Amino acid sequence: MSSSTRSFWTQKTSVSNILKEPTRINISSFLHHFIVSALMIISLILSVHTVVHAVEINGPEIKIRNNAVSVSTSVVLDDQHIQELQNGIKKKLQFHIDIFRVWNMWPDEFITGRFLEKTLQYDPVKGESLATSYDGSVVIEKRFKSFESMLDWALGIQDMRLRSVNDLEPGNYYVKVSVESKIRQLPPVIGYFMIFLPENDFTVKKNSRIFSIEPQQ
Repeated sequence: MSSSTRSFWTQKTSVSNILKEPTRINISSFLHHFIVSALMIISLILSVHTVVHAVEINGPEIKIRNNAVSVSTSVVLDDQHIQELQNGIKKKLQFHIDIFRVWNMWPDEFITGRFLEKTLQYDPVKGESLATSYDGSVVIEKRFKSFESMLDWALGIQDMRLRSVNDLEPGNYYVKVSVESKIRQLPPVIGYFMIFLPENDFTVKKNSRIFSIEPQQ
């Protein structure tokens, strides 16, 4: 057998052996790179969503008139959220207004509550402002001539009736106002890591002063 022939069969045998060898994957290295990449993405997302927002609640102010407990309150958005609205980003706020009874030796008792969902949307091209209010059964939609008037209407609650005084036992009570803004939808590839993210863009809570219900004469 000539040297060229032997060289050919040697190369053929080497290629055949390579093809027969199973492909080996370094599982440990693959997992390491995957985890590092995932943590980098999560850190980037959290760095965006963990900015402290100076959103505040005014009030809540309690009034007892016409034999009923009513509340007035409002939300003050920070500059970042105002700018997002002016850029055309739609905002959805959920208001929870709850009455609690104060107990000395026991946790405060939830008595009753109201729910409101308000949406705010501004069209920077047309200069139109639109807001809606939904209380679980009725939807109110309003258009506004100015951005500021939309904020005044959508972010405020005026004299909302909570409960008749006759339905409350004598004791001390307060009203808790909670406001949540849901985060806007993220790109699908980021959605896989949503388990690591907060549900809300922001959540603020504030209690009213304590008020007393006296025994009926």
